[in-house]
Amino acid sequence: MRKRAFRIAYDGTGYYGFQRQPDVPTVEGAIFDALVTLEVLSPDANKPAGYAAAGRTDAGVSALAQTVAFEAPDWLTPRALNGELPADVRAWAASDAPSDFHATHDAVRREYTYHLYAPRDSSLPSDEGEDAFDDDRFHAACDALSGHHDVHNLTPDDHNTERAPTLEAARDGPYFVVTVSAGGFARELVRRLVSLARSIAVGEAPLEKVDRVFAPEALPGHEGVAPAPPEPLVLTDVEYPDLVFERDDRAASSAREIFEARRIDRRTAGRVAGQLADGVGGL
Repeated sequence: MRKRAFRIAYDGTGYYGFQRQPDVPTVEGAIFDALVTLEVLSPDANKPAGYAAAGRTDAGVSALAQTVAFEAPDWLTPRALNGELPADVRAWAASDAPSDFHATHDAVRREYTYHLYAPRDSSLPSDEGEDAFDDDRFHAACDALSGHHDVHNLTPDDHNTERAPTLEAARDGPYFVVTVSAGGFARELVRRLVSLARSIAVGEAPLEKVDRVFAPEALPGHEGVAPAPPEPLVLTDVEYPDLVFERDDRAASSAREIFEARRIDRRTAGRVAGQLADGVGGL
């Protein structure tokens, strides 16, 4: 047995987050169940020896580069692990790791991507109306939200709330692709950052609200920032300076086929929902 780190991609929409919980499906629970079936983990063990994960994504959040590490036998490749994982959870790369490696504490940078629906074309469905989303205001908000701040008003956490996120955004058709990176994140921070930037872009809040959010005083309830929906959020990268991940080509190819099939299924579901919306709208 030696310490191994695995890159895990998953579609989080069917899970109650990453961290194992009793009585509900979670990504970590699926990984542990697979390890039990593979006889890497004893059925009565709480978790694998030396186990840690890069982060705990919320319910509905997906990942490309979630990282888990634990003591594993040499034969446990990503391909072998996938043989017992559900189709929407896929291992696709692995790396040997030092015996004292910790997937949470040794990460030096984490990156999330949020796919924000923000149409400017009046022919596209939007609650905001024609040209209500101002790209320049959104970029200004991202700039103001970047840097070292106490984010206590943007997380339910009540301690360790000083963070230094960097927000970058690029328009892609009716979407803004928002990349948020930092050494670490408080709970719900990315989703609340995106929510606040969006409210500034559509004129629901002034840019000056950023200063109020970062002030020492707690915001009153009616001025609080609710998190954006979780489904458009993806954990896209976790950096470890001393690890070199080797891609398992067969595992990665299989994972790509599965996620491509899901993309087609959702596009088809979107067309069906669109026909229903158009039909009802024409009544």
